[in-house]
Amino acid sequence: MTHRRRLGQAGYYIISILLAVLALIPFLWMISTSLKSRGALMSIPIEWIPAEPTLDAYTEVFSRFPFLRTIGNSLFISVAFTLITLVSASMAAFAFAKLRFRGNGVILSIYIATMMIPTQVTMIPLFVVMNRLGLIDSYASVILPSMFKPFAVFLLVQQMKTIPNDYLDAARIDGAGLFHIYFRVALPLCIPTLATLAVTTFMESWNDYLWPLLMLTDRNKMTLPIALSTLNGQYNTEYNVLMAGSLISMIPIIIIYIAAQKQFKAGLMAGGIKG
Repeated sequence: MTHRRRLGQAGYYIISILLAVLALIPFLWMISTSLKSRGALMSIPIEWIPAEPTLDAYTEVFSRFPFLRTIGNSLFISVAFTLITLVSASMAAFAFAKLRFRGNGVILSIYIATMMIPTQVTMIPLFVVMNRLGLIDSYASVILPSMFKPFAVFLLVQQMKTIPNDYLDAARIDGAGLFHIYFRVALPLCIPTLATLAVTTFMESWNDYLWPLLMLTDRNKMTLPIALSTLNGQYNTEYNVLMAGSLISMIPIIIIYIAAQKQFKAGLMAGGIKG
C-alpha cells in the first residue's frame, strides 16, 4: 500500500510539473518576444533565447503614448473599483446574513439572480444613466458600477453566515452599535474571503476593456487595455512592442497577488470547509 501511495504521489508531482511548464510556455514566449528586434520576430526556427536581446521594445512602448499616465489611470480606477466593491458588498452581505427583516431571502435571491443577465445587456441602460448624470468621460463613470456586484455579495454572505451569532450578541451586550459590530467583529473574520475578492476584483477592473472604451474619450484618461489595443495595427502588428506592454501591465497584478497570497489561499480553502 505504501509503495502504491508513493507511486501515486510521484505521478501527481510529475503531472503537476508538466502542467506548470505548459502554463509557463506562453509567458516565456512573451518575455522572449519582447526582447527581440523587429527583424527577429519571424525568424525560423523560433528563437526562444534571442541571439541579440534588446530593450528597444520597452522604450518604444513609452514613446508611443503617455504610458506612465496610462498605468496611473488604470491603477487609480482599479484600486477605487476594488475598495468600493469590498465596502458596498460587505455591508450588503452583513445585512443579508445577520439582520432579520421582511423579505430578506427574496431580495437576496432576486439580487443574486441578476448575475444571469449578460453584461452586454446592461451596457446600454448604464450608458444612458451615466450620460444623463453627466459622467461620460470621467473616472466616476467607470468606477460607480462597482457598487453593484452580486457575486461579491453572494460570496461574502456565505462567509458571514459561518460567523457564530454568539460573537455578535457578546458585542451587543458590551454596548457595541451595529456599525461597530460590522467593522470590529464581522469584517476581521472575513479577511481571507475579502482578500480573495480583492484580488479577483482588481484583476477584473485592471483588465476591463469594453466599459472604459465606451466611457472614456479623452486620450489622457484611457486605461492600460485601451492603450495596448492601439499597438495592434490594421495591417501590421509589432509583437515585440505589444508583448513588452503586456508584460509591464502584469506587474501590478503579480505584486498584489504576492502581497495577498496567504490570505488568498486561505479564502479559497475556506470555500471547501463546512461546519
